[in-house]
Amino acid sequence: MTAAPDTRTVPWQAEARVQAVQKRTVRLLAAAQIVGGVGVGVSVSIGSLLAESVARSETYAGLARTATTAGAALVGIPLALLAQRRGRRVALSTGWFTAAVGGVVLIASAVEKSIPLLIVGMLLFGVGSATNQQSRYAAADLAAPHRRAQALSIVVWSTTVGSVIGPNLADPGAGVASVMHLPRLAGAFVLAATSMALASALLWAWLRPDPLLLARQRLDAEEQRGTGTRAGAPSGKGVPETRVSQRGTFREGLRHLRHAPRAAFAFMTIVVANTVMGAVMTMTPVSMAEEGATLTLVGFTISGHLLGMYAFSPVIGWLADRFGHLPTAVAGQAVFIASALLSGLSHGSVAMMMTGLFLLGLGWSFSLVAGSAMLSDATPAALRPGVQGTTDTAMNVVAAVGAGLAGPLMHTIGFGGLNAVAGALVLPVIVFWLFLVRAR
Repeated sequence: MTAAPDTRTVPWQAEARVQAVQKRTVRLLAAAQIVGGVGVGVSVSIGSLLAESVARSETYAGLARTATTAGAALVGIPLALLAQRRGRRVALSTGWFTAAVGGVVLIASAVEKSIPLLIVGMLLFGVGSATNQQSRYAAADLAAPHRRAQALSIVVWSTTVGSVIGPNLADPGAGVASVMHLPRLAGAFVLAATSMALASALLWAWLRPDPLLLARQRLDAEEQRGTGTRAGAPSGKGVPETRVSQRGTFREGLRHLRHAPRAAFAFMTIVVANTVMGAVMTMTPVSMAEEGATLTLVGFTISGHLLGMYAFSPVIGWLADRFGHLPTAVAGQAVFIASALLSGLSHGSVAMMMTGLFLLGLGWSFSLVAGSAMLSDATPAALRPGVQGTTDTAMNVVAAVGAGLAGPLMHTIGFGGLNAVAGALVLPVIVFWLFLVRAR
């Protein structure tokens, strides 16, 4: 009689029940991203129009993006710490619900023409962006180390739908506003708040078992059986794993980033990528308008950029898992440099500008997907949510600063000079990579 296989030698992520939960989790996260992402997409174009309408001044048009970015930055760490204590289900459903409340406050600001309500609403609405970003990490909680990038890339790809639909809700929203006797622009936020509330309900009702809590339970069970990874032992690709029953603190997460080179590299890659992308993307429409491009061409260029950001993320996830997170992240820096050269030397060439901005989005996708998977892989399970939240907060804060400085920089050194600065920003990432290669 053949003896049963020793299941203790099988990684817990490969067990049938865990794989079934993982597949269901990724599908549910993707669905929530599509539904909730529609609401996030509203803030891209309609948010600035609402701000201008409420304040009756073009000066306040930029307030929408600033406030939503600030909201995303402020809530990044608290949302991650909530996940660390209560699990992804509570954290993500709370995030989407908070953003839905922000949509309701924005509707009230449109009715009352209240700037304070507008600011509060935009801050709360920004929580949706932070939730959208942190959802990708939930897809990696139960994934085997060699499939983490592909798992989270599917969630990133799902954002494509919202980024396309959201900005086009002005006309459908106007019909809703007419029926509800609301100001015209408020209708889009009725749809946005509804979509975000639906995303919250989906995750609250069906994100069971919680992927983060289940991962902790399985790792604890492995350790108790003596087959799991113990503190200081290798995990995944040689990363020390802490006892997951402990709850890592925010301070411990920062200490980990200081002392774990691979985690620090992933952190730097994600932050730099978002900064480069935000700065150049913000000023590209302005540069194209100055060169005489039509709004249609500007729209096609931005659409191509969004295509580069999201559409190829599953392919990039496969590449990262197949060839390694580190080489894939470095490839993203090469794509950024190519983008800077094309956009910076375009001199009115629409074809070069469109190609450059497409590559800008593609470089961001390479960096985000590979960097996020590497960050999860290089961080002990007990510290992951806090480190991930810290990374997203830094990503939003630095990107907001970069976008704010992009205008004065372009005014001083031109669009070509702005792209040269953006290209130079990736050089520290390449230097860090060389340091990691030499340290092997």
